[in-house]
Amino acid sequence: MALPHAASGELIRLQRSDDDIAHFTSVALAKTEHMELIRLVLPKEREMPVHRVDGEITLLCLQGEIVCDAHGNSTVLRPGEMLYLLGGVPHGLRANVDAVALLTILLNQN
Repeated sequence: MALPHAASGELIRLQRSDDDIAHFTSVALAKTEHMELIRLVLPKEREMPVHRVDGEITLLCLQGEIVCDAHGNSTVLRPGEMLYLLGGVPHGLRANVDAVALLTILLNQN
């Protein structure tokens, strides 16, 4: 069964509860032909290995602290800070403390 995605104009709650990270996993919030919006949960010290995404991405830290390794640098993101990466850029993610982020991926850019 496919996960439900938000419809145009539908409210999307990013914060689920006070103990958000312990009770909620990453989930695709909305997806269209051109964009995917993901609520990404990264527990402390869990790594997302280096990978590539075809489309351009933005990563907005909502809670915690996320380190993104890309372009030969390690960038630390704290709540309210955002990172942009071109499509195809190798990158890895890890959380120094439990973290929640909003990930946007642009799809089908050809």
